[in-house]
Amino acid sequence: MEKDLTHGNTLKLIISFCIPLIGGAIFQQLYNVVDTMIVGRFVGVDALAAVGSTGSLNFLIIGFVLGLAAGFGIPIAQAFGAREEKRMLQTIMNAFYLCIFFSIVLTVLTHFTTETLLTWMQTPTNIFKQSYDYISIIFYGLTCTIAYNFLASVSRALGDSKTPLIFLIISSVLNVVLDLSMIINFHMGVRGAALATVIAQGISAVLCFIYMAKKYPNLRFDHHARSISFPIIKKLINIAVPMALQYSITAVGAVILQSAVNTLGSAKVAAIAQKLSMFFTQPMDMMGSTMATFSGQNLGAGKIERIFKGIKESMLLVIGYGIVACIFMIFFGKYLSLLFVAGNETGVINDAQQFLICNSIFYFVLGILFVSRNTIQGLGKSALTMLAGGAELVARAFVAFALVGKFGYNAICFANPIAWFAAIIILIPTLVILMKKLKKEHS
Repeated sequence: MEKDLTHGNTLKLIISFCIPLIGGAIFQQLYNVVDTMIVGRFVGVDALAAVGSTGSLNFLIIGFVLGLAAGFGIPIAQAFGAREEKRMLQTIMNAFYLCIFFSIVLTVLTHFTTETLLTWMQTPTNIFKQSYDYISIIFYGLTCTIAYNFLASVSRALGDSKTPLIFLIISSVLNVVLDLSMIINFHMGVRGAALATVIAQGISAVLCFIYMAKKYPNLRFDHHARSISFPIIKKLINIAVPMALQYSITAVGAVILQSAVNTLGSAKVAAIAQKLSMFFTQPMDMMGSTMATFSGQNLGAGKIERIFKGIKESMLLVIGYGIVACIFMIFFGKYLSLLFVAGNETGVINDAQQFLICNSIFYFVLGILFVSRNTIQGLGKSALTMLAGGAELVARAFVAFALVGKFGYNAICFANPIAWFAAIIILIPTLVILMKKLKKEHS
């Protein structure tokens, strides 16, 4: 079940590790995509806009959770690569304690701030209540989200990217069934869609925990492993919190941009375009996640040259994928919008296609961003990536405050590419300098 990424053909290992991650990411996106499709078809366009208008706020919090989980996995991967089993087990338990702490803090925080944040985002009054109903239930289920993503992060740190996928597929199917039942049979509207997502995520976490407890022979926690270690907690926080904040800083820019979208009355267009774009960028995102584990394990093993080779090969893979995805969007993006709205919504469909084409042309830049950022994080230098997140924030804020008023929806379509370029201007030199430093230290 565990996979050692410090030996063997690097390209083969990277691809074999990444494929289950891509499958898991696609099914995780299906949670949100299915919500949007069913809501748009069976509840109405306003409900679709309500779900879509919460996307950036959702990413603000869920992104923080994903960053935490990924960050906790890096010291675990480093200990696994160094063959230090006792340190690995104690790191897992202390990360678990931190998960409990952050679950409580984030649930309480979102309870008191969600309504205010939706107001600051200038959420239209006709969809405000539905937006609040949807996102508040998602936030009440943060414990389920944190639990699954932490368990998945532990599994991936040990080189097993298949186990989380299996249970995520099961819960994705359950999510579809619950969506249809709660919306069509019980008429719960957007609340039903949100509740279905939370329940499915919780079941996925429980199943993953049961399986890992039975099938991972190395995960046996004695008294020493269960003890609190403040040096380990400090290391976990130093790596995971900057990663989480980096996600959230990026999301703040998305929230600002969403406010501009709301003022243009394009919430339903953004809901469709963002969902589709996120779906098609998942393979590149997961290649980045692969490099975080790959670089973490190989750093622990002291194999810097393997990290160099992995960076080059993963860069070529994401650039190639970005080109293929762009071609697909140009020819078929328009038809994908029909999954969400009826064919007579021509204005929405055409605007969504414009967004998808403008973004997909620069997917290769986003792929370079993912690989660079996650490799830096896997090397334990996640604080450095916050600068790139800040650059994305500034870029999106610039578009929202300086360009949307002048260029309208056209500015929205190019906001993401501008932010991506701003980030890699920082990430690429940072990665080059860091790798040269590591090579010098280990030589």
